[in-house]
Amino acid sequence: MIKLRNVSKYFKTEGHKKVILDRVNMEFLSGYSYGLLGVNGAGKSTTMRMIAGSALPNSGKIFKDLRVSWPLGFAGGFHPQMTGRENLAFVARAYGEDVRRVSDFVEDFAELGDYIFAPVRTYSSGMMARLAFGLSMAIEFDCYLVDEITAVGDARFQARCRTAFENRSKDSDIIMISHSMSTISAYCDKGIVLVDGHMLLFDKVTDAIETYYRLNR
Repeated sequence: MIKLRNVSKYFKTEGHKKVILDRVNMEFLSGYSYGLLGVNGAGKSTTMRMIAGSALPNSGKIFKDLRVSWPLGFAGGFHPQMTGRENLAFVARAYGEDVRRVSDFVEDFAELGDYIFAPVRTYSSGMMARLAFGLSMAIEFDCYLVDEITAVGDARFQARCRTAFENRSKDSDIIMISHSMSTISAYCDKGIVLVDGHMLLFDKVTDAIETYYRLNR
């Protein structure tokens, strides 16, 4: 279970305060997958980063009693001066995983060839995405955070990514952000609509999608 307790998040700019969450209390129950919906700028990605732990709330606390992933395919945590393989080893150790198993899996999945021995700063955006997605699939999590599944590589590789993700989602929960409502419907049981700093929970994802459409008119 993931619990938000009196969580507030805001950003201050000159003469303006953008509120993302305003003293929100919410529970993401284990055994369910959630679609996180909201109009552009509502703060969906910021909220997901807080759940992942890569961003902090201004006040309140987020409790997790399960293993939660970083946002799927997120490459921002790689050290640019380290090689692809060195980055894999670092993350594997941080999560208590077998370094050789993780490295072998990602090297086979990402198909980077000798670039795995090159510094990540030399990678193209596509190569970085391949490395990040492969690493996301190499480590098993109780809950996967998905902020827009992006198409990486050619059609064959995209199909491979979809198959890997679908296999993981059979045994894990998902919290997903997507502008594709068909994708939300396919993977999510419940829906949460983020609006004006508040989270509206819907037990049926179809009701959440209907509310999102009304807000997005």
